[in-house]
Amino acid sequence: MATTAESAAAVASDGYDRRRELQAFDDTKAGVKGLLDAGVTAIPRIFHHPPDSLQGLDDDAAAVAVIPVVDLSGAPRADVVAQVRQAAETVGFFQVVNHGVPVELMAGMLAGLRRFNEGPVEVKRSLYSRDTANKVRFISNFDLFHSAAANWRDTLFCDMAPDPPLPEELPEPIRIVMVEYCHAVTKLATWVLELLSESLGLASGHLLEMGCMEFLGTSSHYQPPCPEPHLTLGTSRHTDPSFLTVLLQDSMGGLQVLLDGGWVVVPPLPGALILVSNDRFKSVEHRVLANRSKDTARVSVACFFSTDIKRSTRLYSPIVTDGSRSNPPLYRSVTAPEFIARFYSKGLEGRPLDSFRIPVVGGGSKSAI
Repeated sequence: MATTAESAAAVASDGYDRRRELQAFDDTKAGVKGLLDAGVTAIPRIFHHPPDSLQGLDDDAAAVAVIPVVDLSGAPRADVVAQVRQAAETVGFFQVVNHGVPVELMAGMLAGLRRFNEGPVEVKRSLYSRDTANKVRFISNFDLFHSAAANWRDTLFCDMAPDPPLPEELPEPIRIVMVEYCHAVTKLATWVLELLSESLGLASGHLLEMGCMEFLGTSSHYQPPCPEPHLTLGTSRHTDPSFLTVLLQDSMGGLQVLLDGGWVVVPPLPGALILVSNDRFKSVEHRVLANRSKDTARVSVACFFSTDIKRSTRLYSPIVTDGSRSNPPLYRSVTAPEFIARFYSKGLEGRPLDSFRIPVVGGGSKSAI
């Protein structure tokens, strides 16, 4: 069976050479913003998504999700733990308020990203790289040569912990604010992981002691106006390869989650959080629509917390809290490097965790995380 990359390299029956177009786009090192700057009025074919992935694309007609909003300081701790448990088990996405991250800092983070992406193209080209060993790298579609279709977005990746980049390695527009923002979000993530541990009936430090916050990587997305938003996506349907994700959206929104088989809109609020734990907590699939604005780019920042991917040799297994046969592990043990290698080999779309699911004797399986 041909791999996705091999399929992408094939020349279509109508003479279309997808591989050549992918390489030509990558060689510009200017991303989708560069296409707009060049005056394109129709998106290249590499960005065309198959019709089945574009179902429910009209966010104006889509239902608005009743995403739980948890006030982290508005109730006794036991009540907050109960709210977090309910949200994580039933929806898999929840938003937080009174989370301790200053509004001014969030606004400064988004503004800095706009300045970077709308600044000199030479600066972005100097950072353009597909080498994940680089702590700071600018790229358009990290899975460009593996995915079935490219997404309409550019991304600045920054590995901020445990070995942060030198200040001068960060682009000037975010040099100070990125460090301050990550410091504040790390405090928030620590708080949430304690609540999630307690919601599983574990000691508050359990997930922290597992190394769930050893690594912090940020993906700062810039999604400029798309000339043909009905043909593509800002981010494909996927689940996140991290223990916990903190997402900062701007006011433009565009985020959708898959709930009960249908796509629903998530209203823009800072701090969308996700955790995975042996089907106790849902890792809900989500996507981002292409930007329909005529003149304004959409920006967002996702902070991914996980184990130290480069150094960790620990085997991670599902958390089974009752120790009984009624709650057996659904996934085999896996190291973080093995899991991330699988994620990068297959591209963004899909559920990498399913590759490690334990087959059910007699056929069938429980629903995936």
